[in-house]
Amino acid sequence: MASPRPQQPSLTRRGFLGATLVGGVLLMVEPSPVSAAATAGDIVLSAAGISVVGSVGGRLAIRDGAGTIRSQGSRFQVKDRITGIHTSTGGLPSLVEGADGSPMIRMDYTFGPAAGGVAVHALVSVSTDRAHIEWHVSGPETLVPEGFLFSRAILSPTEPDDYVAVTEWVRDGGGGIPFEVTSGVAHVSTWATLHGMFLLQRSRQAWTNSTWIHAPGVLQNDGTYRSEADFFFSATRPSATATIGRGRDLGIELWTNRDFNIWQAGGEPMEVTALVANGGASDRVVNLRWWVRDFDGAQLATDVAQITVPARAAREHTFSLPAPPAGICVSEVTASSGGDEAFARTNLAVLEPHTYEAGASSMFGMANYPWLQRPSADALLDLWQAVGVSVVRISYAGGPGLPPSAFDERGMRHNIELQPSLQVTDEQAAAWAASSLATALDAGAGYFEVGNELNRPFNTGLAAQAYIDKALRPVADRAAAIGAPIKIMNNGLAGMDKPWLENFYAGGGWDLIDAFAYHPGRGNFTPDYVPDGDDWDAGSTGTYWNFLGGLRQLKALMAEYGEKEIWLTEAYACTRPNAWWNDTYRHAAENVFLTLALAKAEGVRGVCWYQFHDSVLGNPQVADPGNVEYHFGLMNRDLSAKPSLLAYANAARLLDRADFIGWLTFADPKTKGLLFDTPDGEAAVLWNRADGYLLNPDHDPSGWYFPAPEVWVDPWPTKTEITAVTKADSVRQVDSIGQVTELPATGRTVSLVLDGAPRVFYGLALVGARDDAGTWVAPGVLRVPEERARWRRQLRGQPG
Repeated sequence: MASPRPQQPSLTRRGFLGATLVGGVLLMVEPSPVSAAATAGDIVLSAAGISVVGSVGGRLAIRDGAGTIRSQGSRFQVKDRITGIHTSTGGLPSLVEGADGSPMIRMDYTFGPAAGGVAVHALVSVSTDRAHIEWHVSGPETLVPEGFLFSRAILSPTEPDDYVAVTEWVRDGGGGIPFEVTSGVAHVSTWATLHGMFLLQRSRQAWTNSTWIHAPGVLQNDGTYRSEADFFFSATRPSATATIGRGRDLGIELWTNRDFNIWQAGGEPMEVTALVANGGASDRVVNLRWWVRDFDGAQLATDVAQITVPARAAREHTFSLPAPPAGICVSEVTASSGGDEAFARTNLAVLEPHTYEAGASSMFGMANYPWLQRPSADALLDLWQAVGVSVVRISYAGGPGLPPSAFDERGMRHNIELQPSLQVTDEQAAAWAASSLATALDAGAGYFEVGNELNRPFNTGLAAQAYIDKALRPVADRAAAIGAPIKIMNNGLAGMDKPWLENFYAGGGWDLIDAFAYHPGRGNFTPDYVPDGDDWDAGSTGTYWNFLGGLRQLKALMAEYGEKEIWLTEAYACTRPNAWWNDTYRHAAENVFLTLALAKAEGVRGVCWYQFHDSVLGNPQVADPGNVEYHFGLMNRDLSAKPSLLAYANAARLLDRADFIGWLTFADPKTKGLLFDTPDGEAAVLWNRADGYLLNPDHDPSGWYFPAPEVWVDPWPTKTEITAVTKADSVRQVDSIGQVTELPATGRTVSLVLDGAPRVFYGLALVGARDDAGTWVAPGVLRVPEERARWRRQLRGQPG
């Protein structure tokens, strides 16, 4: 489902602070006397606050200012695509001079004959509180630089090590919304109030553990590779440490005093703290400008402050405002001094507590296991339940995320998805089916989704028979043989792949499943878009990637093949910044809400949202603006909520115990509506398509770039006013993120203004609402009390 990467935007913020590990050169934070000594085979480099010892055998030990060893390692690992992984077996240190005459440790590592001529040496230099290490690697052309690692052991830490992405906010030179980019990745260690961190330009958490740090190599002009890392001691946060350690002018980071920057009630004090770092050699007077805007553009707060930040240090300043009654706000703080400037943003949200009552009948789920458990697993699950998540797609013992017991303790359902190979023998397929089914049963999974997106090439049907033979039928046969009490789903298809489903049915697959799973990928189309005809382009920007059209196509086939539960095991609203194929933050909120409302209306059994956090598994919170896979979350990289999160919660609360009554029909066919019966009364979801079904329609077709508007900018130019009959003296309007407006009625009529954004209305008397074109009615809506009561009982499967 992923789309190609957009063209790289042009950045401001001094060309993204140009000196980020360029050629291994970093600005020194302070001239520091460096001493060197060689005794008994050890070579020692010392500067203020730090020393490094190089020893025979390859050992590099980092000591703090008191001489205590905090980190040590002795090996370097390379990977070759032919001969595999090779680890150094020793090393010999020597004292050398750098280009500027300063002393350095050179460590020449020893490798065994199997390494095939691999040669690695390290160069180590020190300055105040900092060590810089670079590894130079040469060898055969088959080396895989992405597979390089260096060893280190952290001695006596007081907390577990952490993996922290260091980011900078930038503004796009071509306009559009600002976004974050990553300036480094830090592996952070703690000893009481002392912190130490290895800072690299790139490093995958998934390839790092307590022994090894991933340090990918960069190709040099002479055909060799270089990996490098900086180690810093500090008493401040990683972002400020990076600014100070690299000698940058200014850096800024924001946080609040609440998990996820979410408050539960209006009027509560919201506190936003800015940490400003000064990497220069002189104290600086820094001007801070702060503003907060809500979802509709109202400026809720603005303030200025002036602080003095000492040289090579950081200082905090806290702003505050009372929380609004509901909704989401954008907060920005800009730090400026002289001609230098840095800024950062975060979102602030208000979400009142809510008790969900649908239980096992709820359709609201999450597609990914909760792999980013920050600030804790409990806090994360608390938030999941606060927004209405009832089921998780994947959980099993030993798998990623949390074990089934964590969900059982909270009364949350859990399913499983495991990926088979279609390139196996029948015996291997049967063995995989038995093992995987055992895993699913041990997990207590309600559903086993047999694979993920195995319908490539899309919209051709070519892979269906192999999938039946090598994956689905072996699982179904094994389940039947042992009487497994589990429901079976097909692999969640990428897009509603009609040719695949037709071949799947023809090959006998339909009778092997209890539920049909697919992923309704959606591009720059509104969720209610239904393309004309059947010939849908499955290219990266084709009409195949739509929501409602695919769902109705599936239901039409089900009418012929037989009914199955429908599970959308990955649904999404991607917010890749300034890219026309993806949603703006405001469109995403509208589309999350409408997607879920349409799913409920169409009888979908489960919707698993992909995914909870902006991030890529293995590289958590590492900002990557051009990577579409990074931007599917309901939460921002900094763990604050996107508007999408509130839209999800809003839909979950509206639809928790709702029954769908029917589509509303209008004299104006561009006006659309869904009617639900809820414990709070009838709820009508209304919108108008006068502005069409295409999002970001004014994009340049020659590239990916689109200057996305800020979240508070109304993207719908056409407003359609209708006059509706009411049941009382007012109507309650709820927007996509749950903000409530009371609309006064005059003579039991109310004026409603509709556009492309879905809104919910409570209190309408649906027979008799009218617009300029005439009247509209809801077919099948029963008005006689006795008939209405009987209809409710029948809908719930009760007698009479």
